Amino acid sequence: MSARAYDAILLDVDGTLVDDAGHIHPRTLGALRAARARGVVVMVATGRSESGVAPVIEELGIDDPVLVYNGSGLWDPRTDKLLEERVLSNRTVARTLEHCERAGYVPVVMKHGLKAAPPPTTEALEKALSRLTALEWRPFAELPREYLIRITLFSDRHSDSAAFEREVAAAIDLPTYLTHFPLAHLVDHRTSALQVVDVHAPCRGKGEAVRVLRELHGIEAARVVAVGDATNDVPMFEAAGLAVAMAGSMPQARAAAARVIGDCNGDAIGALVEELFLG
Repeated sequence: MSARAYDAILLDVDGTLVDDAGHIHPRTLGALRAARARGVVVMVATGRSESGVAPVIEELGIDDPVLVYNGSGLWDPRTDKLLEERVLSNRTVARTLEHCERAGYVPVVMKHGLKAAPPPTTEALEKALSRLTALEWRPFAELPREYLIRITLFSDRHSDSAAFEREVAAAIDLPTYLTHFPLAHLVDHRTSALQVVDVHAPCRGKGEAVRVLRELHGIEAARVVAVGDATNDVPMFEAAGLAVAMAGSMPQARAAAARVIGDCNGDAIGALVEELFLG
């Protein structure tokens, strides 16, 4: 048994591991590499897709599996394959897209290696979609409808993402895992009024990462540190032995965390890793 209290660290990406410019602080990068050299498992758990998280993984310099799509996929950077994949049922896809068509929402459908959406109808939507990697424009009727991992919806009619989520859940009325957030929480969209809901197949969300650590590395939940900043990080906060929120976290994440550290633009994670794994 290790003399240290924890053997793994789970890291969210946006607002956590990377700064506002999209890079990892040098102290954090050095501390994580030193921790890995001592046998600590460093795992990224993100809402991003494979292509979206790939530059971060390259900068981090690890090739271990990455939890993507908020827990709906487990991606192997070495082979660019999904080791695990939870796809939406055909009924869920049909009801989600029917609701989009009725309500006038623009959906982004995602599967391994592909994102597709109808052309945006407003300047706000165009800006929101401009940051998505590998996005293709397709007419609504020609959107892929099978083997989808996620459907993302944007609303300019809601002032609260939780209310938007409740509307989508009621319209689908099938087992799903939904996440929601105001787009303004992301650094590239601070002035956006859009609210976002992501529709996934049933899963434990980012809490799936704790299960993966146990299955692949034999690390129990109590020996896992989870670091994040948003509502989609709460499932891994609740599953891990120590939950750490970044300064500037969404209220739900802060409430679920045992500790709060500095923001993503500093070396707070580096200092945390040094304290818990290198001290």
